[in-house]
Amino acid sequence: MNIHEYQGKEIFRRYGVAVPSGFVARTPEEAAEAAVKLGTPVVVVKSQIHAGGRGKGTVYFASNRKEVAIQGGVKVVKPEQAREVAEKLLGNILVTIQTGEEGKKVSTLLVEEGMKIVRELYVAVTMDRAASKDLIMISTEGGMDIEEVAAHQPEKIVKEHVDPRVGLQGFQARKLSYALGLEGEAFKNGVKFFMALYKAYKEMDCSIAEINPLVVTDDNRVLALDAKLNFDDNALYRHPDVFSMRDVAEEDPLEVEASKSNLNYVKLDGNVGCMVNGAGLAMATMDIIKLAGGEPANFLDVGGGANVETVKNGFRIILSDPNVKAILINIFGGIVRCDRVANGVIEAAKSMDIKVPIIVRLAGTNAVEAREILAASGLNLIPAEGLKDAAQKVTQAIS
Repeated sequence: MNIHEYQGKEIFRRYGVAVPSGFVARTPEEAAEAAVKLGTPVVVVKSQIHAGGRGKGTVYFASNRKEVAIQGGVKVVKPEQAREVAEKLLGNILVTIQTGEEGKKVSTLLVEEGMKIVRELYVAVTMDRAASKDLIMISTEGGMDIEEVAAHQPEKIVKEHVDPRVGLQGFQARKLSYALGLEGEAFKNGVKFFMALYKAYKEMDCSIAEINPLVVTDDNRVLALDAKLNFDDNALYRHPDVFSMRDVAEEDPLEVEASKSNLNYVKLDGNVGCMVNGAGLAMATMDIIKLAGGEPANFLDVGGGANVETVKNGFRIILSDPNVKAILINIFGGIVRCDRVANGVIEAAKSMDIKVPIIVRLAGTNAVEAREILAASGLNLIPAEGLKDAAQKVTQAIS
């Protein structure tokens, strides 16, 4: 689960991770009041959406998405200009490199203190599954696309593994501060920053904690100018306060609807709807559809305990995407019985107006019985004998 920058900074403050002073604003009046409260010569008005590249994005009027309201979703202005900028940002559509052409509506702003920045750095904490350890990555090239740095200047990225059983040690935090070239008071602040950041990452069950940029100011403060926190969904039951931060308006409506039915769904750009049990099999299914010349419209894992209701909900979600031209059902009966899935497919097909071809591949427990059930249903279902056969038939169905 993702949260907004201002929410991430609220969590950082709990753990002593240094962040700029700031206030949340949802109206131009609140933005103007926040700018006055901060009392700095300049303030930063930042659009809050779940996407990067906000500063380089373009804000279009919601009433006319072709007309530009203002360039950039992050603006450095004098306090008296905060209201005017807020009026151009709030309620309008911010398009960045990560949002796609549809963009995202700006409903919330973060108004922060302006400061004199001496250096822009980068830091992220995540899990290195190959090493079975946490990983802290830092770079002196903050503010840039870290993927570009990794591709063209890999020597600029320093990595430090942390054993989760003992946590980040003081010598490691000092090593990281030294690698960033911090000195004097900034060095001490950097050590404190890394220790606090790792504690926040670990105790909040984050899957990633990324700060780009991490800045050093002219008075030697080390601050998180940005805050990107992602959380392990499986651990959210331990953090109801984090779950309450969920902003469904920032998520795809179909993904929100799927989550209500406990379905693991991710919308994609293709036209082949996929209904699969198991994440690994779902990934393999999408790969073989691509190899056969098709384009997956979604990732949908109905889980190991798929039943009639699960299959019906899966159909409903898939068919809510107007781009879907055919559906591939690929079920391996391990825990789940294939005959139960077959009954679910039939019941869903009878209760819904399905006008696209449905290709069904069932293997495993009671697969033979399932095929007999489907054959006797009288419905226009296309059976497939194997994964390759299924992929070829579904791509032929949409050609």
